[in-house]
Amino acid sequence: MTNRPIADEVVLPDRPLVEIWRMFFANKAAVFGLVLWLIIILTAFFGPVIYPSDPFEMVGAPMTPPGEEFLLGTDYLGRDVLTGIIHGASVTLAIGISATFCTVIIGVIIGVLSGYYGGWVDNLLMRVTEFFQVLPALLFAMVLVSLFTASIYLIVLAIAVVSWTGIARLTRAEFMKIKEREYVLAERAMGARNTSIMWKVILPNALPPLIVAVALGVGVAILFEAALSFLGLGDPNAYSWGYMIGSSREYIWDSWWTITFPGIAIFLTVLGISLIGDGLNDALNPKLREL
Repeated sequence: MTNRPIADEVVLPDRPLVEIWRMFFANKAAVFGLVLWLIIILTAFFGPVIYPSDPFEMVGAPMTPPGEEFLLGTDYLGRDVLTGIIHGASVTLAIGISATFCTVIIGVIIGVLSGYYGGWVDNLLMRVTEFFQVLPALLFAMVLVSLFTASIYLIVLAIAVVSWTGIARLTRAEFMKIKEREYVLAERAMGARNTSIMWKVILPNALPPLIVAVALGVGVAILFEAALSFLGLGDPNAYSWGYMIGSSREYIWDSWWTITFPGIAIFLTVLGISLIGDGLNDALNPKLREL
C-alpha cells in the first residue's frame, strides 16, 4: 500500500468512513462473505414470491432423492427440500438477527453501567456476568426451552440469555478505557449528565469492536437455533433450516439430502457473516488503516 501525503488524509470530514469502506472492499474474503449474505437475504425476501409453495405441504413420495422432479429431493413426509430451503431462509435469519439484537441490548446495558460507574456496581454486575458465563450455554438454553412450549420467541430469548456475557465484557472494557480520556473529562467538567456522557459521548466511540462482535453474534445465534432444533427443541410451526435438520435427523442414512442441503445453507450463512466480521475487524482497526 503506497504512502499518501498528509494533506490528502485530512481533507474531508468523512475520510475515516471512506477509509473503512476502502479497506473492507479491499478484503476479498470479506467481499465474498458480503456477496453470500446478499444472496441469502435476496432469497429470504424474494424466494417465497418467486417460489410460492407451502414448505409444510406434502408434494411427492417420501424420501425421493434429488432429481428432475424435485431438484433437492423430498424429506420423510414428502415435503420438497428446495421449498424448505427457500422459505426457511427468512425464519432462520429472523431468529439469528432477533436473538443478536436482544443479546446486544442486555450486554450493552450491563457493560455500560459496569464500565462507567465501577466500584460496587461493577463488582455486582461482573459477578452476575461470571455466573452466566460459566453455565454450559447450550445446556442452559435447552433447559429454558424445555420448561415452556417451544416457540420462536422463546428460542430467541433463550439464545439471548446465554449469549450476552461477551458483549457485556467487551462494552465494559471499552468504557473503562474511554471514560478517562480528555474529551470525556471535559464533558463531565461542563456539567453533562452521566446518562448523556454514557450514551452520547462514550458509547459512539466504543462502537467499532461492538459492531464486529454483533456481526459474529448473528452466526452464533443461527448455530444455536440449529442445535436446539436438531435436539428436537425447535418451534414445530416455524420452518427454519434448523427445523429441517432436526425433523429429519432419524433418517440421515436413508435420505442424506434432507440433512445435507439445510446444513450447507447454514454453513454458507455462518461463513458469510464470519468473513464480514473479520473484514469489519480489519477495516475498523485504526492501526491497520495507518499502514
